[in-house]
Amino acid sequence: MRKFSLVEFSVEHPKLVVVLSVLITLLFMTQFPKMRTDTNPKNMLPATSDVRVWNDEVEKTFGLYEDMIALGIVNEKGILNKDTLAKIRRITDEILKLKGVAARDVSSFTTIDNVTVEGGTLRVAPLMTTVPEDTGGIEYLGKMLYDNPLFLNRIISKDGKTTAIYVPLEKGGNGKEIADKIREIVKKENGDERYYIAGDPVARDTFGAEMFKLMAIFAPIAGMIMLFVRYLMFRDLFLSITLMMDAMISIVWSMGLLIGLGFPIHIMSSMAPVFLMAIATDSIHIFNEFYFRYRETKDKKKAIIETMHAVSRPVRYTALATAAGFAVLLFMNIIPVKVFGGLVAFGTISLRILSFSFIPAMFTFVKEEKIAKIAGTEDTSMGRSSQFLRKLAGFGAHHPKNTVMVGLVLFVIAVVGLSRITVNNNLVEWFKKGSDVRVADSVMNKALGGTSLGYVVAIAKDDDYIKTPEAMTYIEGLQRRLEKLPVVGKTTSVVDYVKRINRVLHDDDPKYDIVPETGEMIGQYLFLFSMSAKPSDLDNVVDYPFRRANIWVQLKTWDAQAMKSVIEAVDDYKKANPTPMEMKPSGIAYFNLVWNHEVLWDMVKGFVLALIVVFGILAFDFRSIKWAIVGYTPLLFTILLVYGVVGFTGKDFDMPISVLSTLSLGMAVDFAIHFVSRLRQRLKEAPGESLSDALLWTAARPGKGIMRNALLFAASFAVMIFAPLTPYITVGAFIVSMMLLSAVMTLIYLPALVTLMQGWLFKGEKI
Repeated sequence: MRKFSLVEFSVEHPKLVVVLSVLITLLFMTQFPKMRTDTNPKNMLPATSDVRVWNDEVEKTFGLYEDMIALGIVNEKGILNKDTLAKIRRITDEILKLKGVAARDVSSFTTIDNVTVEGGTLRVAPLMTTVPEDTGGIEYLGKMLYDNPLFLNRIISKDGKTTAIYVPLEKGGNGKEIADKIREIVKKENGDERYYIAGDPVARDTFGAEMFKLMAIFAPIAGMIMLFVRYLMFRDLFLSITLMMDAMISIVWSMGLLIGLGFPIHIMSSMAPVFLMAIATDSIHIFNEFYFRYRETKDKKKAIIETMHAVSRPVRYTALATAAGFAVLLFMNIIPVKVFGGLVAFGTISLRILSFSFIPAMFTFVKEEKIAKIAGTEDTSMGRSSQFLRKLAGFGAHHPKNTVMVGLVLFVIAVVGLSRITVNNNLVEWFKKGSDVRVADSVMNKALGGTSLGYVVAIAKDDDYIKTPEAMTYIEGLQRRLEKLPVVGKTTSVVDYVKRINRVLHDDDPKYDIVPETGEMIGQYLFLFSMSAKPSDLDNVVDYPFRRANIWVQLKTWDAQAMKSVIEAVDDYKKANPTPMEMKPSGIAYFNLVWNHEVLWDMVKGFVLALIVVFGILAFDFRSIKWAIVGYTPLLFTILLVYGVVGFTGKDFDMPISVLSTLSLGMAVDFAIHFVSRLRQRLKEAPGESLSDALLWTAARPGKGIMRNALLFAASFAVMIFAPLTPYITVGAFIVSMMLLSAVMTLIYLPALVTLMQGWLFKGEKI
């Protein structure tokens, strides 16, 4: 019984294959209306993860909010004037009305509580109930602000030019939408003031909105450039569109499956279409070989079948290597990483099925006179591009020692650069320097305590221990230690409230700005304060059994490593000053640190595992460990050189880079598989040909497909370098350099290696 051939079936029944492809695509498209997006990094980790469970517990214990927006108001002439203060009041009143804002805990001049004494009685009331009408009133307000450490560097800068309104969001509140509404509020105000909106939810939700907007803009632009470059290569619009459809169909299938299975689109999975467009360009090897075959056979159907027979093995194994590289991510711990890996692996397999069905079917619809015209330009000996490729390969084949030595020098340099890479993530730096988000963050961090917030929770074994002078003194000492760190702008704890009360009850004498000597006095102060203040004032810094105290740590950067330095400082302080209390970090800054470690290192582990799996695939494909080592070399060199440059430029190994690592593996190995497979095939088909001639033939014929593939994709994704978000710039620059470098490594370095190692590679064989 004759073995079924998908290619022959597609050539014999092209209309059926195309109709089935379209129907399946439409079926997957029915899932698109169900699409949900999730740009919250918190959901990158499982709900049961230790950091999420602990953060949720801390938020519940201290009545904290997951998200906070900071509105900075700057007046170079000074904030403390009647007009600016009136604006602060109006703006605050409007913010309190916004849906999604936790109004009771908004902190502003008009809402934040101030501790004073009237007639010997402790009084806790909003700092500014009315706008001061005269100089005396403004001077009194200034004294209240500057004499109170709870206010200084939080709602007023030391130079008096900047204030902030802190806007906590209710659960589910969208940071970008609320930030946009705040922008509309401040637009109504005229004058010298400048307004800046910062905070994690603003950066996160703005990035999410911009990300999907850019995907809608740059994917079509990249697609159009890809179509134009293909047309220049093949001079056939129909076939150029066919190759484009190959990518589009796989993207629809993959995203449709993702949505249909109920998964939201995360930051990682949103980049899957870009990756699939990259992987789809491997089909250009089919087009490349088809025109050579038609030039030789003059028979369209025969040329199609012979083409698929010639390239089927390398096309299958490049798909397998790429799919495996992403599929290993299914074994990682982080769900979005798993989803991303499975999504791209499925898309890669879909592409290969289409390569052996849809593409051959579409070839049958092209008129033979068009094919003959294009095929006439495909000549491995006379064509200019083929001659250029012969020279490239000839350089490596004729000067193997020099080529390998240059490669080794570059290898050493790359390793040095690799050693300089730091694993870090900073969401704010995903925006360009001149962007509103980044400018606002910079201004706020420079003037005030910082827009990134972490907590250090002191946990005692016994109730009421936090009210003891020992605990209070220890917490105060830890605060002073943390404030010495360059990344820390301000700390706040229950100790600051106790010291403030102690001072105002002693006629505002600075010498009483200390922790009281007895626990009874501390307990009395806290009781008096709780009777007069908003519940949230104390809720945020201490629990009511007084077993836990929360130290607020404002950081001047969103670098994940900033919170790491805080944790290290806490550990060092505890070693030098032993205490029965446990100190545990928490907050969004701590979550970002854990997320940075868990997700990025998960990607690194997946990448290393993928390297091992891909080597196994090469060994199985080539049926030789020796050839697998040779084919593996361009992959390793490409990855090392690209990441070496990353290290030298000071670019952090962040989320975009980690995601690209798996793509770099898949794309870098593809060219080597095509080159080695076709070279060995040529040596079998032309037994009398010398190794040098076989290498030059491989560079001129399948090498033309490699060159076309690299140029096609580099040209398409170079446009991303002009995106307003730095991850897209990173993706564009990374892909362009990776594609061109891996192509050059394959066409120059592989011939050099094969020539230099031929005695070992062909031991016992006739060349």
